[in-house]
Amino acid sequence: MSQPNPAQSMVDVAYEQIRRRILDNVWPPSHRALEQEVALALGMSRTPVREALVRLQNDGLVEVVPRHGMRVLPVSPTDMREIYEILTALECMAAEIVASRHPSEAELAPLVQATADMDAALKADDLDAWAAADERFHAGLIELAGNRQLAATVWNYWDRAHRARMFSLKLRPKPVNSTREHMALVDMLRAGDARGASEINRAHRARASSELLGIFERFKLAQM
Repeated sequence: MSQPNPAQSMVDVAYEQIRRRILDNVWPPSHRALEQEVALALGMSRTPVREALVRLQNDGLVEVVPRHGMRVLPVSPTDMREIYEILTALECMAAEIVASRHPSEAELAPLVQATADMDAALKADDLDAWAAADERFHAGLIELAGNRQLAATVWNYWDRAHRARMFSLKLRPKPVNSTREHMALVDMLRAGDARGASEINRAHRARASSELLGIFERFKLAQM
């Protein structure tokens, strides 16, 4: 049996800690930090931090600046429009795949539960919990499709979409339509209606995209 690589494990830890700070906007768009400052914040040496930053640059979350550390990359309205177009197309494909398989109630249960959790969070006025449950729903749909290449492409864009959504979460209208739209999608999946599932998901994502892009315009944001 091969032994774990301690250096690689530290890289993974650095990657996850930096990524979480970025996604939670602890380090907001355009935040800059020297490599040594990042290492100190994480309580580790610069070597795993350096490798983690390269991975995060490949993910599109940071820009590594030689001798100047890193900069958290902002997301522009054009970026978000393009990302939502990609995610919408891939999610609709996932919905078609799932519906065509006539999923069982057990397979649909995580989607139903995520939707119920969204409803409960909204009634408690807990938008962070609502957002977490919403993402569980969409991630569950992608995973249920069982297409690894499709999922890998979605996850490549997921973090940037998440960061913009969390940044704008309390600026948008209260998301009262999402649970109804999610349950309508589940009904189409249950019925094996691939076209209906795709159409509902496309309309759902189009509304969300319109609301998010409206935040850019309303607050005259060039990026977030």
